[in-house]
Amino acid sequence: MFQATRRRLAIWYTAVTAVLLLLFASGVYLYVRNTLVERVDDTLNHVVEIVERSLVIEPINDEPEQFRINVEASFRTNAETVEDDHIDLEWFSSTGELIWSTFSEPLNIPIHSDRTGETVRIVKQERWENAKPPNSPPPTQDSALLLRQVTQRIEVGRQVLGYLRVSHPWFEVTKPSRQLIFDLALGTGLMVLSVAASGWFLSGKAMQPVGESYQRLKQFTADASHELRSPITLIQTNVQVALTDLELTQIETTVTKNYRQQLKAVERLTQRLGRLVNDLLFLARQDSGMSKDGFAACPVDALLMEVAEEQQLLATEKAISLNLHLVDSPSFETSPELLENWFTLWGNWDQLVRLFTNLIGNALQYTPAGGEVNVELARIDRIRYNSAAYLQIKVSDSGVGIPAEALPKLFDRFYRVDPARTHKTGNLATDNATGSGLGLAIAQAIVEHHHGQIQVESTLGKGTTFSITLPVTLES
Repeated sequence: MFQATRRRLAIWYTAVTAVLLLLFASGVYLYVRNTLVERVDDTLNHVVEIVERSLVIEPINDEPEQFRINVEASFRTNAETVEDDHIDLEWFSSTGELIWSTFSEPLNIPIHSDRTGETVRIVKQERWENAKPPNSPPPTQDSALLLRQVTQRIEVGRQVLGYLRVSHPWFEVTKPSRQLIFDLALGTGLMVLSVAASGWFLSGKAMQPVGESYQRLKQFTADASHELRSPITLIQTNVQVALTDLELTQIETTVTKNYRQQLKAVERLTQRLGRLVNDLLFLARQDSGMSKDGFAACPVDALLMEVAEEQQLLATEKAISLNLHLVDSPSFETSPELLENWFTLWGNWDQLVRLFTNLIGNALQYTPAGGEVNVELARIDRIRYNSAAYLQIKVSDSGVGIPAEALPKLFDRFYRVDPARTHKTGNLATDNATGSGLGLAIAQAIVEHHHGQIQVESTLGKGTTFSITLPVTLES
């Protein structure tokens, strides 16, 4: 239990830290990437400003107040300036026709006058191979086909002289971004592993005082239960001796009759206290980790027959039909050894007897006269799922049922459902008053000790069904 709690604490601590680290890493990545994009855009805009200032604008002789750009004079020196910065220039006429470019082949990308910058993809990779700047990294499927571009419209008055487009390889953003992703992923992974290790260590430290307190409580319960067994046994012995002496008394008086009644009451109470002490001792041993030395091959069909036979007297007395149904093995199963041990599992005979005696006894207790209690045993083989075989035992009754709000707490120790619900069954309310609320807790402890599961389904006024699933072979 404490290991499971410690594991959950460590997992939660690691998960929360991982989420926070992921959010932090995502924020860092977005900030750095946006910074790189802004840096590229600033560079392109700066180049646009420089080139725009260096343009040679000439008047047209035949047309007054009309101007044109002297391309050779304007871009001869600019081409050499931007070459080292991996920046390419393109000059378009006012109609959008490409006039001059540093690319060896036109890119065939339509003009979009956008001073804020845009990312475009080149359709054909071979054009980028010829047009890429010198000393650029080898092309890849993603970065070689992407360009960051800024387009500026050049005007004189109201006359549009043309369009200047400046391009920059997108790998200036993608390459450091990918490296940053790798670094952040590596750092986050190492940090999560470190947090997981420290979380496991710290959760162990946090659970240590709780575990020590719980161990002391379990030890106290076991010691107290063990020490109480001897005086309870002595009280029972003395009461039985006193009752025997009163039975041998030849003179029956009112005093002796009262003494006999009081001693019988004491005997019943000591027996009840003795059962409670034994239950507490059993649970204390279970909590401390019971050994499996008493485990052996247990034929559950024979075990249930024995328990049903013992409970048949109570069922007959209360006019309840007690039925045991064994589901036969499938017809395709032909192994003699498997058929002989079809309902055999590895477990503790005495504990399983106590488990099913408890469940069948409860079913008989809360079933009114004329009702029925059915016990079904079946084997579940999950060969197709590469899983071990299981035995499934169902104990169902047609009794008063259990309220839905009580089902989650049904297996808690000392928990008892409202005794008022048993009034419909005659004297069952009196019988229920003698219960300690440990029966189902013991049943669950036995099932868990055999690595099984126990579930309950109930409907008020219709009955209750307990389903127990036990593996045929315990895990090592």
